[in-house]
Amino acid sequence: MRPLRNLLRLAVSVLIGQLAVIGFGVADTVMLGHFASTASLATLSIGQAIYITLFVSLSGVTQSLLPTLGRGFGAGQPGAVGASFRQGLWLAGGLCALGIAVLLWPQPLLALTSQARDATVDRYLAILALGLPAALAFRVHAALSQAISRPLLTAALQIGGLGVKLLLNAVFLLPGQFGLHGMTPLGAQGCAAATVLTQYGLLAVALLQHRYSAALRPYAALSRWEWPNWKAQAHLLRLGGPIGLSLLVEVSAFTFMALFIARLGDTVLAAHQITANFATVLYMLPLSISIATGSVVAQHLGAGHTRAARHTAWSGVGAAALLSVIIGLVVWLERGRIIGWYTSDPQVQAVAYHLFLFIALYQVFDAVQSTSAFILRSYHIALLPSMLYALSLWGVGLGGGYLLGFNTLGITPPALQGAAGFWMGNTTGLAIAASCFSALLWRAARRAPG
Repeated sequence: MRPLRNLLRLAVSVLIGQLAVIGFGVADTVMLGHFASTASLATLSIGQAIYITLFVSLSGVTQSLLPTLGRGFGAGQPGAVGASFRQGLWLAGGLCALGIAVLLWPQPLLALTSQARDATVDRYLAILALGLPAALAFRVHAALSQAISRPLLTAALQIGGLGVKLLLNAVFLLPGQFGLHGMTPLGAQGCAAATVLTQYGLLAVALLQHRYSAALRPYAALSRWEWPNWKAQAHLLRLGGPIGLSLLVEVSAFTFMALFIARLGDTVLAAHQITANFATVLYMLPLSISIATGSVVAQHLGAGHTRAARHTAWSGVGAAALLSVIIGLVVWLERGRIIGWYTSDPQVQAVAYHLFLFIALYQVFDAVQSTSAFILRSYHIALLPSMLYALSLWGVGLGGGYLLGFNTLGITPPALQGAAGFWMGNTTGLAIAASCFSALLWRAARRAPG
């Protein structure tokens, strides 16, 4: 029981930081829902869907650092940990160039779903492009703190960052309340500007941590200049590429859901945005358990303790599944009150009330697939899961959701038409992915020596 308690304590520390990060999106959704128009919330839905898809995919590639740094830490090699961190910064720099290009020219992506060019979405994404270098560099810093089982190093910063973000949001959305009567409320663009300013503030404090924190000083991660090591970069990309693809599949499923659902009007799109946002908040709990479990499994494997790695792996999967069942029940019972936190529009509330049934249902599937996927990465298994994920979420989830949502075959029951069909397809895809990943984990853990 003590290893499980230690694992859960680590997961709680990770969860604090993850909730603070996702709080950025929650703050934007809630504050625009109450202090801006429905059209502004719809702009946020499309723009945020594109940005989150891109950012999560790129930061997913940097997640190859988590097992790499964790194994170095478990093996007692602080020099190797510092070297891997520096290579991670170079990796983030290369990814940043790709990401900025997409954010500045998003029209090809929008054209895939027949969306007309929207200048407000373009401005929203262009502002966020300015903060991408800071955001990805901070993800490398977070990977180090998680890999050495010190997630509170970044969690404390993220909590403070959320406070700054809320204040800046308020200034940009309600300038008159702060005496800035000559300033026009900036809507979604103001939320983007607040995010960028906060990201650079977080990075600045992270750099100070590397200089003054006793926990980070042994790794001397920023003590010297180091050019890219192409062998190390290739290793990170071999593991990180499939991880990024998996996250691209997962998040793009929600992105294309939003873009397709946009055809149904601003009210349905706003309800979907609220549902998707709260689903992302709920995902932070299994994600935190996943990160903690994957980190500890990597540490055990680096130290050669394969039996302890297996025990930790299944403990993490079981804990995530159990907690997600409880969360699903709470969401089912309290969905009306939760939706009221987001919006006072009765039409949006009515659509969201129906959609919340699906996020209550799929919690356990999401928890099992997420935890299993992180653990498989610690065993350096990433390519096959990413392929299975694509089939599950793009093929069954998005493809099946399109057939249901738009009643393409003419047999969809009314309760599953519209946005509900997309959510049903996504839930089914997650159930398939969870089953496949569990089987892969059982095989990998059994075949590991010891």
